[in-house]
Amino acid sequence: MARVKRKFVCRSCGHETLQWFGRCPGCSEWNTLVEQKSTPAGPSTAGGLGGTRKSSAKPVSLLDINTVSGGRQSTGFYELDRVLGGGIVPGALILVAGEPGAGKSTLLLQVAGFLAGQRQTVLYVSGEESKGQLRLRAQRLGVSEESLLILTETNVADIIACMAELSPALCIIDSIQTMNAPDLSQTPGSITQVRECAAQITQTAKELEIPVFLVGHVNKSGSIAGPKVLEHAVDTVLYFEGDNHANFRILRAAKNRFGSTNEIGVFEMGERGLAEVQNPSSFFLAQRPAGVSGSVVTACLEGTRPLLVEIQALVSPSPFGGTPRRQSNGIDSGRLAMILAVLEKRCGLHLQTQDVYVNAAGGVRVEEPSVDLATAVAVASSLSNRAAVGDILIMGEIGLAGEVRGVPQAQRRLMEAAKLGFRKCIVPQSAHKDLDVEGLDMEVVPVRSLRQALNCSLGEGVPNERHQP
Repeated sequence: MARVKRKFVCRSCGHETLQWFGRCPGCSEWNTLVEQKSTPAGPSTAGGLGGTRKSSAKPVSLLDINTVSGGRQSTGFYELDRVLGGGIVPGALILVAGEPGAGKSTLLLQVAGFLAGQRQTVLYVSGEESKGQLRLRAQRLGVSEESLLILTETNVADIIACMAELSPALCIIDSIQTMNAPDLSQTPGSITQVRECAAQITQTAKELEIPVFLVGHVNKSGSIAGPKVLEHAVDTVLYFEGDNHANFRILRAAKNRFGSTNEIGVFEMGERGLAEVQNPSSFFLAQRPAGVSGSVVTACLEGTRPLLVEIQALVSPSPFGGTPRRQSNGIDSGRLAMILAVLEKRCGLHLQTQDVYVNAAGGVRVEEPSVDLATAVAVASSLSNRAAVGDILIMGEIGLAGEVRGVPQAQRRLMEAAKLGFRKCIVPQSAHKDLDVEGLDMEVVPVRSLRQALNCSLGEGVPNERHQP
């Protein structure tokens, strides 16, 4: 009979040892070593090195593997389906994270109500709210479906047993930080507990092909709380963004095994929950002031969706004799510093004694270089106290030499601008030759340099010093 070898493995860091310790020698965590028994294989019957054995696992051809059965399931929200890549894939694990009050639980309860309304069984597991609290929230959202089953439980073993018994069309766990594995001594929310609970839920979801939404908490820095392995274990990571004082919310995919990570979904928070915004461009431009200096509209691209955003700038004399303030909201601060340096060096604008504030209106975050030119024009507009000429759209990337570089998919951006009534657009010279402007009813002005763009948008001879109104 083969001799059984005893080995102890740490649940936290995977450190292996032949002797049990109360504290892991690898990660210094307490009570994480568990015993694993292994029986060494006998000599190989096929020759070769002694002690080897034949593997029972057989590789198969990629073409012989069947795709995921059942296809994608719609969530009832076109915006959410867009971010997911077309809907929910059977057996997928989707992690939804965001600030408290962003609307994570609200969105998922509405999705649960939609699927339950199609006579599909949905299991909603709550570790933070009681059944009575969930019922009150469901009444406010107008969700009252008999096939929506509520389970207030934190024991992951009981949750998995319930999933196996019901085999629901969707399972929602709110939240993963409240779940606990009973065989572990750590408190719920610890690194070990979150890792183990996520691993068990993942295995069950894959075996039974049950899609699972996991609600995740975020820490002070805004990243997902818990071990990084949590994000590696799931198929999709979604971030809910938005100011709690504003009505709109933006949903982004930081990871997606079944679709693009460039798409965004825009929602508006109302009294009856979240409602999707079909035309985000008009939504972000709804409160744009007319004829005001420092306000410029640009077109950015989020995945396949063109989005028109208002870039606002305020330039005022610094009250202090030291370094002036440079503050941005929704635009990368390093990018803003580069744009201001180019305006100083290449266009002669005196900004060394001016405080500069730049804001992407509506709280949206834009990271595309194509908003460089609009940011520069907004700063020059506020400095000179001149409003941009008419309904004008500006897009382009700025180089350190003051040149204006091309932007991808400029045609799609122009079509979105024409749809919202813009009649003039400043584009890079390199992108103009590929544009089809017939039928757009729009004047397209190609520019090569930043100085040329300032003259076209603000008029000739932009002064270096700020004029008083």
